[in-house]
Amino acid sequence: MSSGIRATVKIDTPEACPIARFSRETGTTIDQVSTSVECGTKGSTTEFLAKADAEFDDAVTGPVFSYGTTNLYRCSHGEESRCPCECLGAYDCPVHRYRASDGDVTLVFHADGFEQLQAIMDEFRERYPGVDVRSLLQPPLSGTPEERVFVNRGKLTDRQYEVLETAYEMGYFERPKRANATEVAEALGITQSTFTEHLGAAQRKLLEDVLEADA
Repeated sequence: MSSGIRATVKIDTPEACPIARFSRETGTTIDQVSTSVECGTKGSTTEFLAKADAEFDDAVTGPVFSYGTTNLYRCSHGEESRCPCECLGAYDCPVHRYRASDGDVTLVFHADGFEQLQAIMDEFRERYPGVDVRSLLQPPLSGTPEERVFVNRGKLTDRQYEVLETAYEMGYFERPKRANATEVAEALGITQSTFTEHLGAAQRKLLEDVLEADA
């Protein structure tokens, strides 16, 4: 029996996904999306929650229900739909986790094996030029599914990532420290205050995902 692969993929082509367009144009982050359900021969429908109250376009209807500051919207996928979720559905791979922010879409899904994953990624690359594989995991994984969260490294700027990586490699986070803030800043060619600022911003962005907190 195949152990399967958990893939996390980021797509920065908002035109490919109506939910991503909604996220970009309303300035909201969307990470509560239902599994699409078959609607006979009419395609499928996806529901998502957003902290927004705006009419969008023909692809997205709503709000159809209100939870106070959060509203429920629906997105219909027709036979000609070319969105990433529809693409995964063609391979019988439901979306395990979905996140749209600033027009970028991050999908977590499970493939049966490398052959299926390769076929999916070949189609993704053909359809969406801005596709990036963020992580691939194979069992066994520790913890419950609820305890395993996706950390979006793409939130970091290039400089923030460099600062975090250098601090880690130099032993800044070890106890006792192998390098202090001054030494890491010197290695990066920046001041200690700039190092602290970049490091704090990087840690805050990553902790938002770990703690599943609102930005």
